[in-house]
Amino acid sequence: MVRSMNWGLILLTCGCVLLKDAPASSEDVRNVDCNNAQTQADMNQCAAEDYRKADAAMNAQWAETRAAMLAFDKMSPPSDDNGAAKRLLVSQRAWLAYRDAACDVEGYSVQGGSMQPLTISSCLADLTTRRTEELKSLVGLY
Repeated sequence: MVRSMNWGLILLTCGCVLLKDAPASSEDVRNVDCNNAQTQADMNQCAAEDYRKADAAMNAQWAETRAAMLAFDKMSPPSDDNGAAKRLLVSQRAWLAYRDAACDVEGYSVQGGSMQPLTISSCLADLTTRRTEELKSLVGLY
């Protein structure tokens, strides 16, 4: 009985040490100066942040462009059930599939390397920024 209690105590102690040394979720993202990123991990993190910002900007523009098309559809005589807003949705879904596939191809050029996340995130940010401009230009048409 003493033996099993000792093993239990050892396992409990080890488990507590492991939990204490485990990184908290807030530690997963470090504070990085993206204007002076030095390591590949820092560059990967900065590229991911650039993509996050580009995606947020595109989503905001998407809402504005869709609203403009919905307003246009309300003012237009109904000719079919496939108005500007529905066409915008179809085009956005196709564009998202294109963007993801194109960046996957670009990332494959450095498959398995530490630079792959940077390559993919940079591609996603670039194409997403371009799409935001395309969506913005559509507002002026409707």
